[in-house]
Amino acid sequence: MKIIRSLFFFSLLFWSFDVKSQTVPANDPQVDAIINYAKSFLGVPYRSGGTTPSGFDCSGFINYIFGNFGFDLVRSSYGLAELGTTVKLSEIQPGDLMFFKGSNVNSTSVGHVALVVEVTPDAIKFIHSANTGVRIDNFKTSQYYIQRYIKTKRLDYGTP
Repeated sequence: MKIIRSLFFFSLLFWSFDVKSQTVPANDPQVDAIINYAKSFLGVPYRSGGTTPSGFDCSGFINYIFGNFGFDLVRSSYGLAELGTTVKLSEIQPGDLMFFKGSNVNSTSVGHVALVVEVTPDAIKFIHSANTGVRIDNFKTSQYYIQRYIKTKRLDYGTP
């Protein structure tokens, strides 16, 4: 029964974020700059509580990136999840923040945050600081993150 429920959940989840018919507006130049800046830290090691290029945790990475553009955000992934506007997976865009449970899949609270860098029919790619350091993953092909997904938020990039 657990397998049937899991298969139903995954098929429902994938059906709900089909972006093939979605028209994604041209990226905001500031969003592009934030994404490109974030990518410059690929490979930086993970460090619990880390907030600098010598080592980041997930929210430390997001705070560092956005801080470079004048944004003063809250420090925790849980706090970041309360900012902005909730976005459906079918409407996700580069620059949005994705929130996940931490390592405990049975948890109900936010424990991880990532920045969306690319959206195509086959991929929702996000950059984040995970246990192996700053890297890019594809949500649509990652069973680990699909099981832990909680929500997506869109920040207002107009005013830091």
